[in-house]
Amino acid sequence: MPEYKVTWRAARVNAGYTLKEVANLTDRSIDTIHRYERDSRDIPFDLMGQLLSLYSVPQDMVFCGKESDLIGIRKIIPA
Repeated sequence: MPEYKVTWRAARVNAGYTLKEVANLTDRSIDTIHRYERDSRDIPFDLMGQLLSLYSVPQDMVFCGKESDLIGIRKIIPA
């Protein structure tokens, strides 16, 4: 299990994709992808699989939940 987790947004950016590209590749709207990047608690399983494959990241490396919760945790825990 990885020592850290990345947000869906970070996984996308690290893979070199824009929101528009991901929306086109997954046949979803830009708003839908953006919404799940902010809060992935209810991300559909099929979309999660597409994104994991597209971004080439293992499932246990990506944080599923509210992006602000992960960022808040990082601010509380000293580096």
